[in-house]
Amino acid sequence: MKLRQLHYIHEVAKRGLNVTAAAESLFTSQPGVSKQIRLLEEELGVDIFLRNGKHLAEVTPAGRRILEYAERLLQEVQNIKNVAEEFRQTDRGDLSIATTHTQARYALPPVIEKFRRKYPKVRMHLHQGSPPQIAKLAAEGTTDFAIATEAMHLFNDLVMLPCYHWNRCVLVRPDNPLAKKKGRVTLKDVAAHPLVTYTFGFTGRSKLDQAFAAHGLKPDVVLTAVDADVIKTYVRLGLGIGIVANMAYDPRQDHDLVALEAGHLFEMSTTHIGFRRGLFLREFMYEFITAFAPHLTRKIVDEAAAIADHEERSKYTQKLMASLRIL
Repeated sequence: MKLRQLHYIHEVAKRGLNVTAAAESLFTSQPGVSKQIRLLEEELGVDIFLRNGKHLAEVTPAGRRILEYAERLLQEVQNIKNVAEEFRQTDRGDLSIATTHTQARYALPPVIEKFRRKYPKVRMHLHQGSPPQIAKLAAEGTTDFAIATEAMHLFNDLVMLPCYHWNRCVLVRPDNPLAKKKGRVTLKDVAAHPLVTYTFGFTGRSKLDQAFAAHGLKPDVVLTAVDADVIKTYVRLGLGIGIVANMAYDPRQDHDLVALEAGHLFEMSTTHIGFRRGLFLREFMYEFITAFAPHLTRKIVDEAAAIADHEERSKYTQKLMASLRIL
């Protein structure tokens, strides 16, 4: 059994049993990958994949178990490399983060700027996607960290830690009646206008839907987008009023829009940062977590990572959120 063969079966499974795509990602040939998989199956005496002619059709029951152990072994191999890197050159390496557009565009820039000043030799990679894509990238080890707000059930395989709470604002053009309304806007006020907001599954959208549903309101959502800048563009065009994260409104850049406080209308959302349990965290990784969420000390991160049971880890996280002012 060769480590390369485990890499091959892991990559093939990750690529949806597409051997050609796996070979391309591994910078090798499709026949070479197929041959090594066959040799491994012959050595083990079981099929890892069922075949339909020349194509792989599905993973066998034995293959599923083998892939589980292969993934763990490959993670430990990467940990060994990380340990060596940590002791050989502590101030350089790679840091890969999967997150949504809102986090990448508004929350992360000052954090990354500060982090880069301290670790100029660390190469950073940002991957933007939906919550399912973010969870998959981190769980498979393609990225080191996942930063997300929505669909926390997708991240059960990761150690997820709360970073900060945030809420929303309603964006209107200056000529909109809501811009001249005295007192705070209500959900009924908002629902009376065409709405431009986030696509479901992104940036706390579920909290919006829950709030309207709880009051028996059905807003007229005329356009959704994953990008707050796109939402603002269509509000400027008069398509409707917008609901975006507070962090996405800049009084200087968005001076042609009026931002109305909406924290009283919707439940707060919490952004989390997560990583695979068992991942060896290098010193600069701890530093990045603390730069993003100062209350997440190395001690807290290690305590959470040491909890094997998901339910117990969730209880630890809830306790952490209750004991800290995450703002």
